[in-house]
Amino acid sequence: MIARVFGDDQPAISSIKGVTGHALGASGAVEAVASVMTILHEELPPNIGLDTPDPEVELTDIVREPRRWKPGLVLSNSFGFGGHNVVLAITPPR
Repeated sequence: MIARVFGDDQPAISSIKGVTGHALGASGAVEAVASVMTILHEELPPNIGLDTPDPEVELTDIVREPRRWKPGLVLSNSFGFGGHNVVLAITPPR
């Protein structure tokens, strides 16, 4: 879906789940805090544990190492057990 929406201008894809594991009902809150910290520290966290991306998933910018980043819009996606389905849009302070 990301490739279909953004084409060749895809955003960086980052995830903390490889570090935190699944916090069940708290996952969304943990992800939201991590998103804010990403903005404040101006650094994208790597996707820990992702050794071999699925070749059928057309992502062009999967973060593999911590990366400096000029903060912009962050989308925090939480899709979990029991129907927890939330997307937060978080922007840097002005």
